[in-house]
Amino acid sequence: MSVEQKMDSGRRTLLLATSAVGGAAAVATAVPFVASLTPSERAKAAGAPVEVDVGKLAPGEMMTVEWRGKPVWVLRRTPEMLEALAKAEPNLSDPGSEKQQQPEYAKNQHRSIKPEFLVAVGICTHLGCSPSEKFKPGAEAGMSADWPGGFLCPCHGSMFDLAGRVYKSMPAPDNLEIPPHKYLADTTILVGDDGKA
Repeated sequence: MSVEQKMDSGRRTLLLATSAVGGAAAVATAVPFVASLTPSERAKAAGAPVEVDVGKLAPGEMMTVEWRGKPVWVLRRTPEMLEALAKAEPNLSDPGSEKQQQPEYAKNQHRSIKPEFLVAVGICTHLGCSPSEKFKPGAEAGMSADWPGGFLCPCHGSMFDLAGRVYKSMPAPDNLEIPPHKYLADTTILVGDDGKA
């Protein structure tokens, strides 16, 4: 091998090594940049949409997720719970959800896209306490005999039905808020984005 050939070979080796190091540096720089594009926990709490898997939620069970620093309830209602909604209507302050506390697609008796699943902000509209679940009817829930099931605010006694609608003559002036949401799949709900904005 001539001196010229050795120099060309050395240059190729140097060029390959430099390219490899440059490529590794580019990847090392790109990974944090790409990771920064996904919402942080702080951004999620500030309002980024939250995906909720409801596939393992049994009928009658409720889970709580956080969106915009608020508790959001996802309740999988049983057929009996859905029947209780109609029974509660004569005693409700706003049974038809006339006040704008929910998107149009939740302006119905069950206040949801799918009757089976209630998605509601778990904050009382009186002074911001978080109501407790009182899903069992009557005395089973420690309530009056005619109680059909729902939520009770422990701070001042406001009562809500299983669709988050407030009963008449309660301290809470309005129904519970229904956040924007949509289904990404049969068992996946995206809270905070309904694609309408």
